[in-house]
Parts: sequence; C-alpha cells; structure tokens
Amino acid sequence: MAINFKKSYRFAVKSALYITIFSASLIAGLLYYFAEINLPFIFIFSISLFVFSFFVLQYRVEHFIYRRVKKIYDDVSLLESASLRNKPITTDMATLTREVQKFARDKKIEIETLKVREEYRREFMGNVSHELKTPLFTVQGYLLTLLDGAMNDKVLRKKYMQRAEKGVERLIYIVQDLDMISKFELGDLNLNYTKFNIIEVVQNVFDMLEMKADKKGIILMFDMKYLKPIMVYADRDKIQQVVTNLVVNSIKYGKEDGTTEVSIEDLVNNKAIVRVKDNGEGIEQQHIPRLFERFYRVDKSGARTEGGSGLGLAIVKHIIEGHDEKMYVESKFGEGSEFSFTLEKTK
Repeated sequence: MAINFKKSYRFAVKSALYITIFSASLIAGLLYYFAEINLPFIFIFSISLFVFSFFVLQYRVEHFIYRRVKKIYDDVSLLESASLRNKPITTDMATLTREVQKFARDKKIEIETLKVREEYRREFMGNVSHELKTPLFTVQGYLLTLLDGAMNDKVLRKKYMQRAEKGVERLIYIVQDLDMISKFELGDLNLNYTKFNIIEVVQNVFDMLEMKADKKGIILMFDMKYLKPIMVYADRDKIQQVVTNLVVNSIKYGKEDGTTEVSIEDLVNNKAIVRVKDNGEGIEQQHIPRLFERFYRVDKSGARTEGGSGLGLAIVKHIIEGHDEKMYVESKFGEGSEFSFTLEKTK
C-alpha cells in the first residue's frame, strides 16, 4: 500500500508556521521589553524553530496518525473489501470518511442481498422437498398396498402399478428439469445456432400437444394463416422447448373449451416476437415478477394436481436469456395471459 502525505505536509507547514510566528513574536516582545531587538537572532531563531516544528509535526503525523489509520484499513481488510484493500492509505480524514462510508453502504447492500438469497434458498429447498415428496409418497403408498396383499388381485395390481409408474415418471421429469436448469445456471447452455422456420416449430408443438389440448377442449391455433416461412437464427431444439413449455402452461391453466393462440410479428432491428396467448384464468399482478422463479406457483394448492415440475418457466427464461433475447409477460386476471419472446430474424 502506498502512503499519501501531501495533505499532512500542508498540515505540518501551517502548524509549524503558527508556532514560529507565535514564538518569534514572543521573543521579539521579550527582547524589546528587557533589552534591544536583535533581528539576526530573531531570524535565525524563527528558521530553526520552523524547521524543528515541521519535522516534529510531520513525524508525529506519519508515526502516530498513520498507524491508527492503517489499523482501520487492516480491520476493514479482514472483511475482504477489495475496494478498500487495493487503494492507497490516506491520512486525510475527509477522504478516509468517504471511503469508510462507501464501504459501509456496499456492505449493507451485500448483507441485504444475502438475506434475500437466504430467504430464496429456504423457499427453494422447501419447494424441492415438496415436489419430490408428493410422488415419492404416492409410489410408496401403492407399493406398500401391493405388498400387504393387493398383489394377489390382478385388477388392483395392474391399477396400482400403473399409478406407481405415473409417480415415477413425474419424479424423473422433476429430476431431469432440475439437472437441466442447474446446467443452464452454470452457463452450460451449449446453443447450436441454425436457421429455421419458426412457423414449422410452432406447428410441431401443436401436433405434439394436440391430444393434451383435446382433453380440455382447447383449440391450438395461429392468429392468422402464414403463407410464407419466417426464418430465425437460434437453437432450434431449445426454442422448440420454449414454445412447448409455454403452450403446455397455456393448456394447463387455460379454461375448458378455450383457445391457445400463437402469433409471430416483426419488430425493429431485424427481430421477430413470438406471442403465446390464452383466454384462461389469468395471473394477478403481484405474482408476475416471480413467475420465472424455480418452483414458484401462482396457485399453491391446485397447481400441483396438473402435474409438471414447476421449472418450466424458469427453463424458458434461461434459454431466452442465453440467446440474449427478451421475455415478456402480460396478463389480466380472469381474462387470460400472454407470454412472448424475441428472436433474431434471418433471410
């Protein structure tokens, strides 16, 4: 650490000058009162006193004040403050006060952030526990029933084995999504950019989810007939997963005999925006900022009966942000929701 003593020099010079003026005036007054005024004597005395005072004061500043200021820096360095540790030590009290105040503000923000993260961690662990516990206990219950004697009944055996299989499938689904989102958060997205027709991708998703939508009487549709392909530049598989997750959500929370409508519009700067809109129950405004958190559910009681891992929207967010694109949500409670994201267009 370098030492900055410029202001301490000024302090020593001024202090020495005050001492010299006072002492020289006192000597001159005494000589005038008791004897003759000797100007050479007064001059030599003043210079000697000034030099002596300057060095004494500067020494005291360097070895007395500096040691105490350095202790403050050392104490702060124990808290691993890179902003203070890498700066030169200053004995200027105003500068030191500003630096310590800034350090205190930064630490306060850091502590508040840690509190938020700790609260999120507790909530996340509780959600993971609940999501895994429900299918595990379900599977365990059916297996124990079979072991207790239901195994001999062919009808019950098949029925309970099928239900246990559904529980295992949900466990696998949750674990796979957890593994996927963990990789995304570690930056292991591995995007494979290609040119593809986004209309074709959406149609593939519609074909894949048609039976699921039919169970609730929901119609999967485009907002219009797209006669020409709309080519985009992105990872086709990842974007298909995004569209799938959004359409699945629209089916899951859509009202019976409703619709899920997808539209693709041109934006400025060679961008396209894909909108997935439903006329379901909608989302209250206080829930929207947290929709993309892992395991966050708007309906804490009934949402789990619809299945899913609770990670769909979190995965969507990571994929879109991995493409350096934007995700948007608009919803009106009781009328429906619209999720949209941007993509780079190409010829």
